[in-house]
Amino acid sequence: MPKIEVHEERFFSLIGRRFTHPELEEILTAAKGELDEVDSQEGILKLELNDTNRPDLWSAAGLARQLKIYSGNGIPEYPFFSRPGEARDHGGRTLTVDPGLREIRPYICAFAVQGPPLDDLTLRDIIQSQEKLCWTYGRRRRAIAMGVYRSGLITYPVRYDAVDPDTTRFKPLDGDREMSLREIHREHPKGIEFGHITEGFPRFPFLRDAEGDVLSYPPVINSDRIGAVEVGDTELFIELTGTEIHPLLLAGSIVACDFADLGFTILPVKILYPYDTPYGREITTPFYFQKPQEVELRSAEKLLGEEFSPREALRCLARMGCSAEVREGRVRVAPPEYRNDFLHGVDIIEDLMIGRGMNSFTPVTPRDFTVGRLGDAELLSRRVLSLMVGLGFQEMIFNYLGSRRDFVERMRGAGGDIVRIANPMSENYEYLRNSILPSLMQAESVSGNAAYPHNIFEIGKIARPDPSENYGTATIDSLGFLSASTEAGFNGINSRIAALLSNLSVEYSLTESDDPRFIPGRAAEIRVRGKKAGVFGEVHPAVLENWNIQMPCTAAEIDLNLLPE
Repeated sequence: MPKIEVHEERFFSLIGRRFTHPELEEILTAAKGELDEVDSQEGILKLELNDTNRPDLWSAAGLARQLKIYSGNGIPEYPFFSRPGEARDHGGRTLTVDPGLREIRPYICAFAVQGPPLDDLTLRDIIQSQEKLCWTYGRRRRAIAMGVYRSGLITYPVRYDAVDPDTTRFKPLDGDREMSLREIHREHPKGIEFGHITEGFPRFPFLRDAEGDVLSYPPVINSDRIGAVEVGDTELFIELTGTEIHPLLLAGSIVACDFADLGFTILPVKILYPYDTPYGREITTPFYFQKPQEVELRSAEKLLGEEFSPREALRCLARMGCSAEVREGRVRVAPPEYRNDFLHGVDIIEDLMIGRGMNSFTPVTPRDFTVGRLGDAELLSRRVLSLMVGLGFQEMIFNYLGSRRDFVERMRGAGGDIVRIANPMSENYEYLRNSILPSLMQAESVSGNAAYPHNIFEIGKIARPDPSENYGTATIDSLGFLSASTEAGFNGINSRIAALLSNLSVEYSLTESDDPRFIPGRAAEIRVRGKKAGVFGEVHPAVLENWNIQMPCTAAEIDLNLLPE
């Protein structure tokens, strides 16, 4: 979970009141936070935030905002946001996007700020916010990266270009000379750490102003002049680049609101795209894109076990920073500019609960008495786990959500009919997996430096469309395992299948498989009681290439629900 450090006096001044440490621990529950440690000598509070859906809380300003609102200080207004069909004045501040970035790093948002001279504490908070937002929410800069610059040195329009990495040169921050982008990958610490994000593309993202002065090579490193922000600066330019527009716009909104709460004036920037986006080819940022969400008040009462009058519901939601209205028994919430975690009516109910206060609910003693025991499926899973460990495999645990690119395209189109989430937060978590094999391939793709052989497995759930089921999908208990080594071949995995099923007393037969994930003639279907219960074989070279895996692999997947009890 994200952890942040805040200067105690500064933090309380942002909230507008002091708290004793026990009082702070109690009110932090409104942000699903905990007081982890107090450094009295340095005056630092170390706080842990347990809500991964609220990146707006991962900064001193953002967390202080939530606690200030919860304490009854009203909902802040941020008039600098543009909305669909309503663009704010950009004052001539424009940023143009190169067409070549569409397949590389297509989206960017930006704004400028003016305010009091930066002091050391503010600069530390900005750096911490940048790191937390880009490292956790931005997937270590792969999905979102942020740069802060000295605005007074910039001449508009700023240009977001796709450039040749071998001929484009500049002096990076903390560098001792001009370097090409390719040299930065090899020699600069930040290039070594983050260069892999763009390494596979023929051209790299690059930011410079109208005079050709370099801002940065995103998402890797700023320049040593415009990108060297210092204590005392009063004018800054902030940009965020990324691969998906909604998470990027949200991250930009969070940063803009933080700066506004720190006393800065936000100056919008108009982004000019040469290709279509969900909001057209011109977007003035910061940009409010969130959609209202609704829920019936009686649904909230049923789920929480308490009655809410319309007035009380509005009060509870206001304590969470949400503007809302109640009409004909339905609560309609407009999310704050810095939040995009309202995906379902249940999210409104959660804010009602937190806004009312957890201690306000009357405890209810359970009235039913039941004796728990392990089900047959769990017993089988535990037995299979023990056998796989005995065969020399290491257990893995993966996410059940992922992207179509990973689940289908990288697997040569196998299992194209997969379950899509109706309201995903990100295309990286848009689909339910229909096989464990992509998860195993992803793990192997980042394990090239570990000693071989690699033998990994997972016992977990997969989902597939099934019109005969009530909800149109079937959930399956599945075993997937993978071996990677120079000796990986069909005979080896066949012997492991035989050992596993023999120890489970399962009678089975094999038939040739045409599964596109495997090499033709080197794959087989497992049939139990006349039904296909699994598949295994040598992974197709095209699949290995799609995952950038250099070592031969064999893999298998078995439907545990089809094995005899």
